[in-house]
Formats: sequence, structure tokens, C-alpha cells
Amino acid sequence: MSKKRKIISLIVLGVLMLASLALSLLCGRAGPKESLRTIMRDAVLHEDNKISLFGWMDVNPAVVSGMIVTGALLLLAALARLLVIPRFRYQPGRLQLLLEELVSFFQNLAQTNSPHRNGFLGAYLFGAGVYVFLGTIFELFGLQAVTTTGGSISLPAPLSDINAAISVGCMSYLVILGGGISANHLRGAANTLKDFSLPISMSFRLFGALLSGLLVTELVYYSLSLSFVLPVFVGVMFTLLHALIQTYVLTTLVSIFYGEVTEPHTPKPQNA
Repeated sequence: MSKKRKIISLIVLGVLMLASLALSLLCGRAGPKESLRTIMRDAVLHEDNKISLFGWMDVNPAVVSGMIVTGALLLLAALARLLVIPRFRYQPGRLQLLLEELVSFFQNLAQTNSPHRNGFLGAYLFGAGVYVFLGTIFELFGLQAVTTTGGSISLPAPLSDINAAISVGCMSYLVILGGGISANHLRGAANTLKDFSLPISMSFRLFGALLSGLLVTELVYYSLSLSFVLPVFVGVMFTLLHALIQTYVLTTLVSIFYGEVTEPHTPKPQNA
């Protein structure tokens, strides 16, 4: 595409966006409005919108989102191992280069922050980072589910549920604890267990950051009464921003703490 065509396309896209924005401002949102308190409460607690899990029990929508993201990641991992990795070449293609850069980023992060022991750490950072990122942007796909009351609801990000965030925080803490025990035995376990607030801080940091994007988007929907344009931009911006930031923050914190508890213990020299 020539430069002139790109400029024309951008101008046309800008005009359409401004026209949609003006139309949404003039028309507003049809139908009755829920109170802001109701919107915020439902976004956090999911008390009104439950989904039946195979007729066995009613669960929060984030539980279904977590199952979908986990299943999709396992399927992608199996396909990559069976179909993509065997076709790797000395001169990498685009997909191979993308995968190698992604793996190298987390492996370098592990080696930098935990130089003494990082074999398993790199793999865990890769898995946790990919799950946090894809789990955060999951809500952008707009998948719908039917609630127990017969209504329709858009599935949220898995980590917007406090239970999922606590699970990720506790799993990361167990990885750090395992690294401390394998490297320094009881001393490593003691160094890890003394920071008992670590899984709580990681869990609520992750949950709060993801939830803030959801609440800001809901606030924009409610306050500005826009039907399409601005909420989409705000939602995408906050979602992508939180996905990148929280992936980096979580993996960096885990690698730093892992490096601290796996650092070899050198006894102090005794004075003669």
C-alpha cells in the first residue's frame, strides 16, 4: 500500500470514528440505566450473574473464563510441540522468531535475577506470564454465556476474580519456596517462610490492577453513556496496558524473590 493510500485510509477511519462518536453522544444509550453502585458491585462480586457448570453447580463467570483460557493454552502448547517445533529451521521464520524471542525474554529474566539457579524458573515465568497476559486480554474477545436466570453475560478476565488471583499468587509462592528448599534446604525454607505476606501482596496487586481497568471501563460506560466508540478505546487501552504491566511485574517479582532464596549461603569467616 502506497503512502498516499495509507493517509487516505487513516483520514476515512478518523472521519468514521468522529461520526460514530457524535452519533453516540446525540443518541445516548437506550433503555433504563442501572445504578453505578449496582454495576460496580456486579463487576466485582458477580452475585447476580451465575453460570451453571454442566448442571453441577453455579459458578462465577470468571471460573468459566479460566477453564477456557487454560484449555486453549494447553491446546496451543500441544499444537506447537507437534506441528511447529519439529519444523524449526536454522534460519527462523516469523512464527519461530516470535516464539524464540518470547522464550528468550523470560529465560533472560530468570538468568538475570536468579543467576545461581534458574532452570525451572524460566519455564515457570514463561507459563505464568503467558497465562496472565492471555487471561487479561481474554475479555476483549467478547465471548457470551447464558446465566442461570436466562440472561446473557460477557465472560470477564479470569483474574478479575479474587480467587483466581490468590491461586496465581500462592502458586508463585510455592515455586519460590521450592527453589529455596532445593538450593539451601532448611535455611532456604526459613528465608521464604519469613515473608509470609508475599503471596497475599502478589495476589491483591494482581487482582487490584486488573479490576481497576474493569471498573474504569464500567465507569466510562455509565457516566458518558456512549454506545460504542469511547468505551471500546478505553477498554482496549486499559486491558492491553494491564496485560503488559502485570505480566512484567509478576514475572519480575517472582524471579527476584526466587533469586534471593536460592543464593548460595556463604558462612562468615571466623576470627582467629
